[in-house]
Amino acid sequence: MIHADNVSFAYPQSVRPVLRAVTLTVRKGAILGLLGPNGCGKTTLLRLLSGMLTPQSGRVLLEGKPLAALSRRDIARRIAVVPQETHTTFDFTVLDIVLMGRYPHLGPFELEGVADLEIARSALAATGTTELEARLFGSLSGGEKQRVVIAGAVAQEAALLLLDEPTASLDLAYQIEVAALLRRLNRSHTATMVVCTHDLNLAAALCDEVVLLRDGVVLAHGPTAETITADNIRATYHVNADVRFHAEAGHLAVVPIARTS
Repeated sequence: MIHADNVSFAYPQSVRPVLRAVTLTVRKGAILGLLGPNGCGKTTLLRLLSGMLTPQSGRVLLEGKPLAALSRRDIARRIAVVPQETHTTFDFTVLDIVLMGRYPHLGPFELEGVADLEIARSALAATGTTELEARLFGSLSGGEKQRVVIAGAVAQEAALLLLDEPTASLDLAYQIEVAALLRRLNRSHTATMVVCTHDLNLAAALCDEVVLLRDGVVLAHGPTAETITADNIRATYHVNADVRFHAEAGHLAVVPIARTS
């Protein structure tokens, strides 16, 4: 679905590149996790995949077409981004926030119509936020806000969702709730997802494949059960961890033990 081909990137005045010759492919319908320590390039890679940044070398292909050749509107119709935090200048209602996902599909000066309202309300229903429709966005809890922002991405009708730390700053119950929501959207809406996260256990529970990054380089990329291993965690994080299948949870569980250096 989307492919990064030998992508490198450095910010102005940076001492070294943030990403170096990164190549990865996100299969259609898959959930891929981007994992790695702070400063490894996860968020930068997510921004390159979204078209917010342009690689200094290499290229990003979306459905076989160079992302750089597409307009911002074309990209927004295909890719939705869910940031780690969402701040609004004005106190919009929840319905207003979700309707913003329809903007890429509207013409100049065109207002949302009946069909757009139906799509927005369908997205609210899909994320379990219908009862919040009339609430002011600023009045919501962290977990409610995250579900509403994801509803806006669903209303955008993009085939690819890029999520930056979707469970950061959420309590345990909301983490489980958001993870379950993403799995449900992946299955019911066949949404392809790239999830940038620090949470190894979230990735183990949610992702079909993972990419492990360190110092801007891909250390490992493959199926989750084969890639989240004690050896790979040691190489990526310099941490010893106990990794084993948790029968009741139905996925790998990762318990950090100690730093190696």
